[in-house]
Amino acid sequence: MSKNTNKKLDMKKLGMIIVAAVALVAIAYSLKTPDSSGSGGNDELRKKAVKDSDIVIQTKDITETPSYYPANIQGVDLEVLAVKASDGTIRTAFNTCQVCYNSGRGYYEAEGNELVCQNCGNRFKMEDVEVTRGGCNPVPITQEYKTVTDDTITISKDMLAQATTIFADWK
Repeated sequence: MSKNTNKKLDMKKLGMIIVAAVALVAIAYSLKTPDSSGSGGNDELRKKAVKDSDIVIQTKDITETPSYYPANIQGVDLEVLAVKASDGTIRTAFNTCQVCYNSGRGYYEAEGNELVCQNCGNRFKMEDVEVTRGGCNPVPITQEYKTVTDDTITISKDMLAQATTIFADWK
């Protein structure tokens, strides 16, 4: 074969290697980073995202394992988590860390009866959701910021819009 033919084959191989490498990086990135709702893992516990509207949580669906409620408000992806505490109350919080939120990875995933910050690794007991403020903890959504009935908990679009600043760097 001539030198030009060998160069063409080498360039073709190089191109295929580059395409394969990019595909592998994209797959690895999608496995390690949040889904379109902003956080990774626990996909079976994630609800359908709302767009520019209230989040309405059906209380009958909430258990001791957190459920995640993604939303896109004014173009910003955010997420609320809800979990039933041992006293039977349903606790809610924004699924972002009060300290690590601007890292883009300051969201929580459940491990046993704890939530784990995906940025710093801090572990947070489910019992403390909505109760503990400050530090590396989920941002609480307390009673005055939600509407609670026997059947639903509603977090208004306006409240969600106020929280977009803490989700602006979410990845």
